[in-house]
Amino acid sequence: MLDAVLFDWGDTLMRWTWDPALLPAGHAAGLRALGRPPSPELTALLVEAYLPRLAREGTLEEIDYPALVRDALAEAGIEVDDDELARYLEAEHAAWEPARALAPAAHALLDALRERGLRLGLVSNAVDPPCLLHRDLERYGVAGRLDVAVFSSEVGWRKPHPAIFERALGALAVEPGLALFVGDSLVNDVGGAGALGMRTCQALWFAADSADRAPEPEFRAGAEMDVLGVVDGLA
Repeated sequence: MLDAVLFDWGDTLMRWTWDPALLPAGHAAGLRALGRPPSPELTALLVEAYLPRLAREGTLEEIDYPALVRDALAEAGIEVDDDELARYLEAEHAAWEPARALAPAAHALLDALRERGLRLGLVSNAVDPPCLLHRDLERYGVAGRLDVAVFSSEVGWRKPHPAIFERALGALAVEPGLALFVGDSLVNDVGGAGALGMRTCQALWFAADSADRAPEPEFRAGAEMDVLGVVDGLA
């Protein structure tokens, strides 16, 4: 029996392509929003001193990215108030648009699952301000197809920490054993969801994660619509 299906965002419902060239482009866009010229010093600060903190090991507590950026700006001699910081972050986020692309069958998959009477959710690790991330879901036509979307930047914890999964399950009013989680990461998605007792399916259509000593999914889906076969089998 199955009551809900929850998805990861990056490299599951949306393809995320890391492009180092977009780092300085994003910083320059943010500074333009403040009426300032590009600053190689700011890019160097973020790349060499601040960005490594985004990949910290040993803790799943989400980093406060707006505070990180504010500190980097201040170190580069640029003091900003809250409104200016929001403008910077919005412009930087928009500059990364070329890195994002909705999965071709995302709408069809979500619609088909909705037709089966299932509740739908999204759980994603993302450091950007939640308002920008939820705006992305609206722009890609995903928000209206979901019952809940939860990002680590609004919970304070990253997958595989249980808190971010529990937030979504609570909003859906679904017990873990009656939910299927679909995501590309064996550790973050399969491991985190499975530890709570959720059913798990690894999404392989964008990335084939094969981390050593990683948890094994119950199911694998090579294409988006393959998830329907998994769901129908569980139902």
